[in-house]
Amino acid sequence: MSGDLKWNKIFGAALATGLVILGVNIVAEGVYHSETPEKMGYQIEVAEETEGADAGPALPPDWGTLLPVADLAAGEAQFKKCASCHKLDANGIGPGLMGVVGRPVAGHPGFAYSEAMVGHRAEAPTWTYDALDEFLAAPSRDVPGTKMSYAGLKKQEDRVNLIAWLRSQGSGGYPIPAPDPSRQAAAPGAAPAAPAAAAGAASAAGAPAGQASTAQAAATPPAQTNTVQTDRPTQPVSGATPPTKK
Repeated sequence: MSGDLKWNKIFGAALATGLVILGVNIVAEGVYHSETPEKMGYQIEVAEETEGADAGPALPPDWGTLLPVADLAAGEAQFKKCASCHKLDANGIGPGLMGVVGRPVAGHPGFAYSEAMVGHRAEAPTWTYDALDEFLAAPSRDVPGTKMSYAGLKKQEDRVNLIAWLRSQGSGGYPIPAPDPSRQAAAPGAAPAAPAAAAGAASAAGAPAGQASTAQAAATPPAQTNTVQTDRPTQPVSGATPPTKK
C-alpha cells in the first residue's frame, strides 16, 4: 500500500503543478490582454528637407519643361514600389492605372473607392499632372482617410519620372502644357551686379555726372602706396651742378 500511495503522491503533485501553471496563464491573459489593430502598421509623417533655411515655398513642377526630358526607365523603376497594390490593366488592391493621367478621379470602372477618395473628386475632379504630383507626395495628407497606406514619394524628381512613365501607359493623348516661366526657380549661384556697373546704370538713367562719378569713386577702392623711409642723406645725381656757395 505504501508503494501505491507514493506514486499517487507523485502524480498528484504533477497534476497540481500543471493546474497552477494553467491558472497563472489564464490570469496573465486576462491582465495583459491585447487586441489586434484594425489597420496593421502606422505611418510617420516626415517633413521634406529644404536645402536652405531661407528657401521659400516650393514651386509646382514646370511640366512643359520637365516631362519631355523625364527618365522613363527611372519612372518604371519607381512603379515597382506600387506594383504590390496596383496593376496596369486590371484592378487589384488598388485600381488599375492604365490611362490614369487625365482620367477622372475615382472613375475607374469596377473598383470600390473609399468615401474619402469619392469626396476628393469634388476638389480635384481629374488626375492632372499637379493632382497626381500632390497625391503621390503624401497620399494620406492630400486625401485624408484614403485606403492607400503608402507613405509617398518625397523627391520631386522621382514623382516627375513616375508620372511621365504613367503618361506613356495609355495617356499619350493627354497634352503636355507649354513651359511656364512662373514655375521655374531662379538659377542658383547668380552673382549680384558689380557696384561699378550699378553706377554706370545710374549715369545712363540720367543721374548727374557728379553723382555718378562719386558713386564710381566710392565703389573703387583707393590705391595703396608703400613708402620706405631711410636715414641716408640724399646723394646728388652724377653730372648735376652742385649748389653755389654765397
